[in-house]
Amino acid sequence: MDQFLLIGLDFGTTTSSAIISQAQVLRNCSTGRFELGRRSVVYRSMLTFTPFANNLIDEQILAGHLDRWLRESGVTPGTFTSGGVIITGLAAQKANVAAIEALVKQRVGDALFAVAEDPCLESWLAFMGSCLALSWAEPEAHFLNLDIGGGTTNLAIGINGEVLRCGGLFAGARHFQFVPGTYRITALSSYAVRLLKDLDIDRSIGDTFSQDEVRNIVDFYAALIEATVCADRSLLNQDPFRYHEQMPFVPLRDDVSPVITLSGGVGELVYNHIRGGPPPPTTAFGDLGIDLARRLIQSPVLSQHLRTHVPMNFGHATVYGLSLHGTEVSGTTPYLPDPGVLPLRDLPIVARLRMDASAPSVEAVEQAVRMAARGMRGGCIEIDGASADFGTVKKLGTNLAAALRKTEFPADRSMVLLVPQNVGKTVGSYASDWGRLPVKLIVIDELSSRNSRFVSLGAMRDNVVPVSFYGMQ
Repeated sequence: MDQFLLIGLDFGTTTSSAIISQAQVLRNCSTGRFELGRRSVVYRSMLTFTPFANNLIDEQILAGHLDRWLRESGVTPGTFTSGGVIITGLAAQKANVAAIEALVKQRVGDALFAVAEDPCLESWLAFMGSCLALSWAEPEAHFLNLDIGGGTTNLAIGINGEVLRCGGLFAGARHFQFVPGTYRITALSSYAVRLLKDLDIDRSIGDTFSQDEVRNIVDFYAALIEATVCADRSLLNQDPFRYHEQMPFVPLRDDVSPVITLSGGVGELVYNHIRGGPPPPTTAFGDLGIDLARRLIQSPVLSQHLRTHVPMNFGHATVYGLSLHGTEVSGTTPYLPDPGVLPLRDLPIVARLRMDASAPSVEAVEQAVRMAARGMRGGCIEIDGASADFGTVKKLGTNLAAALRKTEFPADRSMVLLVPQNVGKTVGSYASDWGRLPVKLIVIDELSSRNSRFVSLGAMRDNVVPVSFYGMQ
């Protein structure tokens, strides 16, 4: 099969970057499913500062970065099979995020899904781009990756390469910005303003922090991250900590200490210090990254595995995860009467229905179909369960056909069904009443659940469909 060309773009609070990779569709000899394998990076941009102007992302400068990356890579826009752009941290809270998403899609093509401020997806991507190989190497161990950047700290814990829990904090290096080489304040995020008030530090833009004040701030961030890792709700539920919790993190087990790895820009500074690299000068990057990295190294909770378990990609972890692991492929038997309806972007997953010993009930399927009909472009239903019994599969299809008839599903919208077994054509045939129902029905098979809120389908290629999930829960 031909190579798939995939792109990942990450625009964060501090830096932006691009990764272009290629992968081949292979059949897994253990599961029999098709998957993307033999992945390799064909282009990696240098990290560049995310441009801001008047509290917005500077669209003109960002467009210049994107044009330069595409020119350097030698890849023709429009040739990407799939990929994604993710806008993270404080950058995701800027008012012109939608314009940035449109700008990127205009240059790269419809192959992309775009998402802003999705802490679970960010956490998952950073885990996959950072400590996946370590997790595979020790399949029984619990690995907890902390992706610490300019605006957020994203947590993901997993076993044997499977992410099981996520969380997020508004803790990062760039809430406080300075004149490089000094602690003279040039910018404060809303979270920084609140923190200064809670810590009784009377400073504003133009003032200069004392060493004690800097120490108090980074001590707070270290305590916040430690309390989150240790699930200390007695601390996290009170001020000032609760204001900085983006999404609560719940450990898998209280009696197991995870292996902790770091990624993101601050993580890279930590490992550079551990390797004996020269320390950067004071506020060399115009923020608290260097000070925060030093403080985390001193933490007995967060530093215990820094020398024994070193992850990959560091500051590039999220964009590596996005390019190399953000896309899956369907089986080769999807129900897709008109391949020309693809690509389909940003369909909400409106329901997850179980199919074990029996098919989902007519009532449950009908309720899900009604919700899908309300979407601007339609919606998606995800089927979860192990049953591939013909009678059960047929019942699922006939129940879906009955629901499509009863709801008079709009002909201009798409009804997408995701199923884990190799039964796409069978379910689709019964659900469409063998093509007689005037419905844009698509059944994508051989996909495992990602517990996400949205799905995007790329154009069919080599009889498989690229599938991307986001809005992870």
